[in-house]
Amino acid sequence: MAKILVVDDSSTVRDEVAGFLRKSGLDVDTAVDGKDGLAKMKSNPGVRLVISDVNMPNMDGLTMVEKMRAELPMNAVNVIMLTTESSPAMKERGKAAGVKGWIVKPFKGEAVLETFKKLAS
Repeated sequence: MAKILVVDDSSTVRDEVAGFLRKSGLDVDTAVDGKDGLAKMKSNPGVRLVISDVNMPNMDGLTMVEKMRAELPMNAVNVIMLTTESSPAMKERGKAAGVKGWIVKPFKGEAVLETFKKLAS
């Protein structure tokens, strides 16, 4: 199965999401912010799904996705935003950057597991 990258500055959320996905048999890596996430995508072309928060220090999730699309040949990478942010303007910016889905926290793993598996394959 292809690799999933979970990007969130909250270690609690990062561990919860990554732990759930690992227990479900998926190959997962984590990053602490958008800058770290972009670096990990550059060093690992096997990433097929990014699950990212929006509001993070150093580089926010939407900027990370925009840079990923501009700097990396990774059009096959699906991106889901997992965030407390629900503003229409943010969602529109995400859509323009190629974000496939927008999930408002809290994370409910069972509800999205099959979708995540499909997007990571």
